[in-house]
Amino acid sequence: MRVAMIGTGYVGLVSGACFADFGHVVTCVDKDVSKIERLERGEIPIFEPGLDELVATNVRDGRLFFARDGAEAIRDADAVFIAVGTPSRRGDGHADLSYVYAAAEEIAGLIDGFTVIVTKSTVPVGTGDEIEKIIKAKRPDAQFAVVSNPEFLREGAAINDFKRPDRVVVGTDDERAREVMRELYRPLNLNETPIVFTGRRTSELIKYAANAFLALKITFINEVADLCEALDADVQAVARGIGLDNRIGSKFLHAGPGYGGSCFPKDTLALVRTAADAGAPIQLVETTVKVNDARKKAMAGKVEKALGGELKGKRIGILGLTFKPNTDDMRDAPSLDVVPALQAMGATVQAFDPEGRHEAEKLLPGVEFKDGPYDVAESADCLVILTEWDQFRALDLDRIKVLMKAPVLVDLRNVYRPDDMRARGFKYTSIGRP
Repeated sequence: MRVAMIGTGYVGLVSGACFADFGHVVTCVDKDVSKIERLERGEIPIFEPGLDELVATNVRDGRLFFARDGAEAIRDADAVFIAVGTPSRRGDGHADLSYVYAAAEEIAGLIDGFTVIVTKSTVPVGTGDEIEKIIKAKRPDAQFAVVSNPEFLREGAAINDFKRPDRVVVGTDDERAREVMRELYRPLNLNETPIVFTGRRTSELIKYAANAFLALKITFINEVADLCEALDADVQAVARGIGLDNRIGSKFLHAGPGYGGSCFPKDTLALVRTAADAGAPIQLVETTVKVNDARKKAMAGKVEKALGGELKGKRIGILGLTFKPNTDDMRDAPSLDVVPALQAMGATVQAFDPEGRHEAEKLLPGVEFKDGPYDVAESADCLVILTEWDQFRALDLDRIKVLMKAPVLVDLRNVYRPDDMRARGFKYTSIGRP
């Protein structure tokens, strides 16, 4: 099938490359000329393991193309995916749908013959209805169906998530559109992937409900971690004890400094606003948003406490700045709260992240960026693990101890064992463990 993917951000580029790898002919369209030029040169604008090779293979084999002007690709397409950004709107927290609606306007003037228009962007309930209105108003004669097909990609594991998903959700009542979507995802039949066909509004809500539930689960275990610290209990043992119950499950029960990234913060906020506007407030999610925001801000206090309540004149080494490992994404990362708070308390901050430096330099002024973890440890009064990159899991701790001014380590991801660290002579602080 022929696919046009509007937007070459994280979702659009990964989805387009994976559809091409399924055997479809895909053109990824973006108005950002420099981004398209980079992609045509084989340069991938985001870090995602395996994506560079996937893109190169499908470009070479003639299934994946890039274009600034999407007119030809849209006219020829069986399906046009809208995969543009929907950031939180300043002032009220609603999703900014201006890019989605602009894409709909453009698509309306170009489709030729029956075309399935698919919202891959995360959008509030009712957005598909509005897209349909936009297209009908501009092209009353057009033959089309608007479908919701939310993405469930984890940064750092997106290719596997696309090719081996837990489920595919498709929101449409149009049988012709269902057939097109079945054909697009037919390669997943081998893995017997469930395809959930439902109404468009229900599909839109599924995405928000899924992310809100996961955010709530993270926030729950973080609050349990605080309780463990007060009661001298171990949050990792608690998480394992409850996670073995298959009604609960073990995933997303890892205590830490709070969730961040491109999805959970904006999607929980958008759901809160949507629910409030509908007269059906979701108080659990409202509380989750507030608790998570407060938690990220409070993490600097752990560092302050580890150094005896005084940070003025101290040098703090930060390991990891992105919101999670295996990505260069800095959006709503805990580091954006923790680092400025440490600086405001009078500390000097030096940091290293394997992939996030380029973005971090724009967002974290005053930080001394280093080339590796041992450079960060040098002359530091305290070392803080903020993102659990694999290379931070097996540090040469004897070398670290020699390099540091004092062997103080604050592990906000529970990478190391408290007993081991103390036996090595470190003053060690972690999350929710005695």
